[in-house]
Amino acid sequence: QVQPVESGGGSVQAGGSLRLSCTAPGLTSARCNMAWYRQAAGKQREWFSSVNAAGYSLYAETVKGRFTISKDTTKDTVYLQMNSLKPEDTAMYFCKTYGTFELCRDNWGQGTQVTVSS
Repeated sequence: QVQPVESGGGSVQAGGSLRLSCTAPGLTSARCNMAWYRQAAGKQREWFSSVNAAGYSLYAETVKGRFTISKDTTKDTVYLQMNSLKPEDTAMYFCKTYGTFELCRDNWGQGTQVTVSS
């Protein structure tokens, strides 16, 4: 399995920035795609961004223009640059691999907490 591990969460004031990382050894060689989800307290986990093996990215409307997903194939790492953070961005952030190959399917990281104060 291509197992992702998130890092980079923390606390920041509204309007601030954070960069999350998700490292998954084997991500590139297995041609896995990577998605970011978040789950606020008492709410369902929601998808908000993904990047496929070819580098094509997608965003939910809630984060478009503020968050940028990118990846470094030499490090098997996907980054999430989060700017103009809002209190409503407060959540546990997870990355997940997905793709055609069994190695890639639905491998979740343990999550990293992002807290945005007003």
